[in-house]
Amino acid sequence: MRHRIVLIFCVLLVHIGLVYAQRNKDVSNKKNVTIGMIGKIADNPVFVASYSGARLAAKELSKKYNVDIFIDWQTPATENVEEQATAIDHFARSKVDGIAIACSDANYLTSAIDKVSEKGIPVMCFDSDAPKSKRFAYCGADDAEFGKMLMKEIADELKGKGVIAVLAGNKNALNQQRRLQGLREELKKYPKITLSPENIYHNLEITERAVETVTHAQKMNPNIEGWVFIGSWSLLVKNSIKWNPGEIKVVAGNAVPAELEYVKSGYVQSLVGVNCFQMGYKTIESLLDKILTNSNPKESKMFIPLTPVSKSNVEEWSLNWKKWLLKEAVNR
Repeated sequence: MRHRIVLIFCVLLVHIGLVYAQRNKDVSNKKNVTIGMIGKIADNPVFVASYSGARLAAKELSKKYNVDIFIDWQTPATENVEEQATAIDHFARSKVDGIAIACSDANYLTSAIDKVSEKGIPVMCFDSDAPKSKRFAYCGADDAEFGKMLMKEIADELKGKGVIAVLAGNKNALNQQRRLQGLREELKKYPKITLSPENIYHNLEITERAVETVTHAQKMNPNIEGWVFIGSWSLLVKNSIKWNPGEIKVVAGNAVPAELEYVKSGYVQSLVGVNCFQMGYKTIESLLDKILTNSNPKESKMFIPLTPVSKSNVEEWSLNWKKWLLKEAVNR
């Protein structure tokens, strides 16, 4: 009996060794890896930083796995879900090894994601998820918590009472839906703060249109005392706020470099920051584990920490951006 147990144990060890050797062989035999990456908007700082993080991951992890890693960046100039679907199809036909995508419309893209996943090309979502698809993981903000944090910030600025408005993003984007949902949930804690349905303004995340929307809405509704910008769109250009600093309270999401100037000048009271660089890096890191070792992350949803940014720490957060982008540039 003892001999049989020893024999079985030895067979198991040999089997594990063969599997491990085969996995390492698969990794070592694969000399080139191409990952298709699709953001929402090519020049939006969130996706510029994510792409920078992805490129640094490719550079550093190439050494780890002894492979050449190429990031094929195919992102629309302006938000366009049809172009994103076309990019997925292009990647499928060119037989990339994996795909990372920030979904402008989860429902629209789910079937396209499923098709490439069924062909053996792993798909991972970043920034904006498609949870009903066959993507294997998501990396980005916890969007419900993101919305709650924005609401807490504006409530603090208004001392718990007043009329607010919300500049929301693309109503079809799941991350924007969840941020708005989280904001509304947190709003229930502040009965003296009013947010009417008419004061929720969706947009296609185009800077010029976002600025026009806020300017017109404030002019038509001068009783608005505070704004929540769920994203950074209206703050990506200079002089977009048409009232005096602090006259109307503003909190906003993402905390990209252009927004930081508004905090410094007092036009924006606080931001909710996301390490977009880390989001891109972790996405590529997880995709490579999936491609090269068939390993899934411990959690299918990997949340990037959220950081409140105000005048007290805006300089520190600004230095973070410089470090992230400089690190990628040095390793390019």
